[in-house]
Amino acid sequence: MPASPEPQQTIALVVRHNTAGIDEPVRAIVDFLRGAGYRAVFEAETATHVGVDGVEAMSVEQIGEQAHTAIVIGGDGTMLGIARQLARYHTPLIGINQGRLGFMTDIPIDRMLPALGEILNGKATAEERSLLEARILREGKQIHCSVAVNDVVVARGTGAGMAELKVTVDGQFMYNQRSDGLIVSTPTGSTAYALSAGGPLLHPTLAGTVLVPIAPHALSNRPIVVPDTSEIVVEIMNGRDISVNFDMQTVASLQHGDQIVISRSPDTITFLHPEGWSYYHTLREKLHWNEYPSSDGKLK
Repeated sequence: MPASPEPQQTIALVVRHNTAGIDEPVRAIVDFLRGAGYRAVFEAETATHVGVDGVEAMSVEQIGEQAHTAIVIGGDGTMLGIARQLARYHTPLIGINQGRLGFMTDIPIDRMLPALGEILNGKATAEERSLLEARILREGKQIHCSVAVNDVVVARGTGAGMAELKVTVDGQFMYNQRSDGLIVSTPTGSTAYALSAGGPLLHPTLAGTVLVPIAPHALSNRPIVVPDTSEIVVEIMNGRDISVNFDMQTVASLQHGDQIVISRSPDTITFLHPEGWSYYHTLREKLHWNEYPSSDGKLK
């Protein structure tokens, strides 16, 4: 008997909202995928704002259960949003940059089709990234739980005074901190808010979690990297209008005594890059390490 044909692999497209001129490159990707024998589908919200007809829409859950890969077209914010939702399904992600920085959406849109061809033909570098899981406890009871690709940020409200936070790591007291807040970041998030607050860069494969104070009252409060096996507890001791953000998604109205319990998530996300991709090249390009001033003072 002849062998049964392999089922057609599904590839989902997730596209950033309100992006001028995006329909043409999206249509080009859909045509490319179909020409290569794949079934192209849109994430449900993408289907409502992209003007490309004849493409089936799927929920995030359906994508997680059925899709071989998800292609994300936008900036790092778009990637963060879908990566959090797909993490539990372990769906590999390909990022095409239609934003500004693009640490995670790293493929230039003018190279998207050759890069996609390479990756889908197996000439890819797979890179696994860790996530954080955070639970909010009030009087010992969990009131919220979420994951973060970049960071969990505890911060005071606009116009409010300093927040006072008690931090323990693996049950050991670390410090009471008066500051504008605290960033608890993955290695992926070390190039985001944590970097702007003076934190260190962590290579994505490093098994660490970085704690970065935001404008601490005591100048001796410095960033610290702890093992990513640690359980970090941040307790709200004092302050007004304190909130916690998961990749900038806010949970507000924290109360004195609330605890944010942060640990490494059991799930991970996988980014697929073209063969030969280098994290250091990304840093040079995005952080302009390769630039130096010319005689007229301009960067080149």
